[in-house]
Amino acid sequence: MSGHSISFEFFPPRTPEAAGKLATTTERLARLQPEFFSVTFGAGGSTRDSTLETVLNIRRTTGIAAAPHLSCIGTPLAELRAVIHRYRDEGIRRIVILRGDMPSGMTGFGELRYANELVEFVRRETGGLFHIEVAAYPEFHPQAVSAAADLQNFKRKVDAGADSAITQYFYNPDAYFRFVDSARALGIEIPIVPGVMPIINYSQLTRFSEMCGAEIPRWIAKRLRDFGDDRNAIRNFGVEVTSEVCTRLLAGGAPGLHFYTMNQYEAVEAIFRNLGLDDATRRATSQPSDA
Repeated sequence: MSGHSISFEFFPPRTPEAAGKLATTTERLARLQPEFFSVTFGAGGSTRDSTLETVLNIRRTTGIAAAPHLSCIGTPLAELRAVIHRYRDEGIRRIVILRGDMPSGMTGFGELRYANELVEFVRRETGGLFHIEVAAYPEFHPQAVSAAADLQNFKRKVDAGADSAITQYFYNPDAYFRFVDSARALGIEIPIVPGVMPIINYSQLTRFSEMCGAEIPRWIAKRLRDFGDDRNAIRNFGVEVTSEVCTRLLAGGAPGLHFYTMNQYEAVEAIFRNLGLDDATRRATSQPSDA
């Protein structure tokens, strides 16, 4: 994807069958030549070992850099230090830093409560060794007291040493562009890469969106409800809608795209075909002409 950063996000598989599916997905998406893959980190570090194992497997099998997520809520400082040093020793050089969610049954936040504190901690421990990604919320974090407060929270993460940001997914490109303009007005200059969630399953999308505060535009929700249990219709419509969002984002100057894949490749490949960015299209256009 010339001139743009592209990345794909996965979660650690929990079963051998899921691991096999993820291996197929990473193999397929590696053909799209991403800058990196990322792997999520469970609440309170619950997937710490499987996150690292997944990162190392992806790097070994695809030859593409993989970035583990790291969150601070509910994770002791000594454990965070050990994780960071292990990442360093394994040759990992990119981390996605998040505040994270409170693990079920836990009441204490831990020694670090906010993502900017974790960014500061990683910088103190390792200097500029890691490229640090942080989260941004074009439609604003659901727990933020106001849009202005959320922008200030974002600025604190940048001031703490973040190199670039990945946004929560959204389906209204104007929200992204306005957020970027507001961030620039605060003096934030790091790349802000839009997050993209392919629409595959309506009930799943609704559940995720309620948790993270992402808005599903009413016209999209109504169309998806009309499809009922027709998975093919939902997928085809979802690919069309998401492709249009991506086209607007790239045309408007977005520095790249980060896909929340849900460990599936089919919809992502279809979107890339629509954008003319899939492997076959690139190989065809790179062939010398007969003239």
